[in-house]
Parts: sequence; C-alpha cells; structure tokens
Amino acid sequence: MKTMLAAALACALALSGGIAEAQKNIRVRGTIAGLEGNALSVKAQDGKIMTIRLAEKTGIVYTQPIALSDIKPGDFLGVTSVKGEGGALTAFEVRRFPKAVNPGHRRFDGRSDQTMTNATVDAVVQSARGRELSLTYQGGSQKIVVPEDATISMLVPGNRSQLVAGARVNLSARPDKDERLTAVRIQVSPVK
Repeated sequence: MKTMLAAALACALALSGGIAEAQKNIRVRGTIAGLEGNALSVKAQDGKIMTIRLAEKTGIVYTQPIALSDIKPGDFLGVTSVKGEGGALTAFEVRRFPKAVNPGHRRFDGRSDQTMTNATVDAVVQSARGRELSLTYQGGSQKIVVPEDATISMLVPGNRSQLVAGARVNLSARPDKDERLTAVRIQVSPVK
C-alpha cells in the first residue's frame, strides 16, 4: 500500500512539475525589429524591445492571407473581435486553422472590449450589417461582422526567411533561469 501511495505521489509531483513548466511560457506580441543569427528582436506592444533566442526546435507558422470567400461552412476559425453597441462583435482578425484549437468564446488579452472566438463556421452571409460569420462551439454561438479592412488569413508552415523587420509576431517563449527567452512557437504575419 505504501509503495502504491509513494508511486501515486511521485506521479502527481511529476505531473504538477510538468504543468508548472508549461505555465512558465510567456506570450509576446509585437513587431520584428531585426534578426541577427539566432537573436530575434521584437518591439512588444508596450514599446519595449525584447530579445528572444531561436532554438533548433522553435516552430514557425505563417499567416497566409486569404479572402473571406475562401472560408466555407465546416472550417474552424479563430476570430478576434471588438465589442460594439449592444455587444455586437466586429472582427479585426479572422484566421482559419487546419484543425480545432481551444474552442469557445472569451475575452482577449484580458480586455472587456475584445473577444476571441474559436469556432466552426455555420455560414458566411451578407446581412444588413455587412459580411457576417455565423460560428458555433460547444455551448454557444456567435454572429460576427467582418469589415473590408479585417485581416483574413490561414496558418501554414513557416520558415526563418519570413522573420523580417516589420512583420508582426505572436509568439510563445520560455525563460531560462537567467530570464533569457527562447521561442517555443512563432506565428508571423506579413509586413503591412
């Protein structure tokens, strides 16, 4: 019995250590200032320049621009929106994913005026409000207007040649014991 309890405790500690390790990753959003060797300089949204190292295993995905007409019922999207009057949602970024990722509807970046909806497309229609996506996820649904100036893209495998000055990035990085950051995954968007 003691052996089973000890094994269970060891397993729980190992799992909690793994969870704690995964929670150490930080999110960095900003614009690439430059790349020298394996050192990526990113101007974060707060204006601070951060240096993030690239590792051999750093994953890179690219946001390939597409048209709204390329989105079909059954596609899985991540839509970042702004809340307007009466709670109406207007997209500023629509991204098609190759598979379902974290379905649901929630605040984005902790702001009450922005949301992230990861859901399956029911329909793309022209409504009185303009181009509109009808999306569903377990436990809910959303209708989101997509203005002409919204960014619409899909994720495709990326490479280092796309890490150029002026490109927008949304990355996950892991700090080491000296608080130096190493990129785990980088999502890069084309220079506007």
